[in-house]
Amino acid sequence: MKNRDEIAQALAASGYIADADLATAISLMQLLRRPLLLEGEAGVGKTEVAKALAIVHATELIRLQCYEGLDQSSALYEWNYQRQLLAIQAHRGTDSIEDQVFSEKYLLERPLLAAIRRAQAPVLLIDEIDRADDEFEAFLLELLSDFQVSIPELGTIAAVTIPHVVLTSNGTRELSDALRRRCLYHYVDYPDVDRETRIILARVTGASPSLSLQIARMVEGVRKEELRKVPGVAETLDWAAALVGLDVTNLHDAPETVHETLVCLLKTHEDRARVTPEVTQRLLGKVA
Repeated sequence: MKNRDEIAQALAASGYIADADLATAISLMQLLRRPLLLEGEAGVGKTEVAKALAIVHATELIRLQCYEGLDQSSALYEWNYQRQLLAIQAHRGTDSIEDQVFSEKYLLERPLLAAIRRAQAPVLLIDEIDRADDEFEAFLLELLSDFQVSIPELGTIAAVTIPHVVLTSNGTRELSDALRRRCLYHYVDYPDVDRETRIILARVTGASPSLSLQIARMVEGVRKEELRKVPGVAETLDWAAALVGLDVTNLHDAPETVHETLVCLLKTHEDRARVTPEVTQRLLGKVA
């Protein structure tokens, strides 16, 4: 698939509703075989893009969750020290045992090495790269530019197939220019009312078009309040599922239920206190 519309349709069939700009970015990612960096607030659906791509390509999703202190051994490979020790003990006195224990037999693949050694190109998700350290980000550059990695005991390992690489960032720190140069870039924003309505319809069984539109408009209003944590798409889907489960078909018919179930959207004490019944009624009044 190279056509933007074809990509958007395929993503929609997998349950992900993409806007035209994102579909274009994915089209170029596939055409140029370049990593795609998705940046945006937490909860806007960046990780779901990689999951949808894996479904579209009918391939494996390999995920590397980044965190502070993530190092090469956790991301690339480790040696099976226990098996190596047992082998050394069993062959004590054998001169060649040192070379033998640093072989494929004792190598433990971690996500990055696994992604370049698959016969069928997987989707490699490097999630929340901004949580990792600068040193780890620098380590990634060889993989992202040449799709190869260096293991001192084995040498350079080139990719069997080039994976579809998606990196996500919540923008908690500035990423290096070197990393950005190696990637295509797309900023993922909160969806507009129309797209969020379609997302609800695609993901929440039993949600009618009219209720989905009301929910999307209500969430849009909530996001404009001065909140500590703005609700993402995942929270919208939770709220929609809760309302459907409670047999709500029209928000205006159940204002108390609407307010009580906002716990699905509001995830801090401050935000819950800020959105009072009066605020909920005000926001509901703007929903057609």
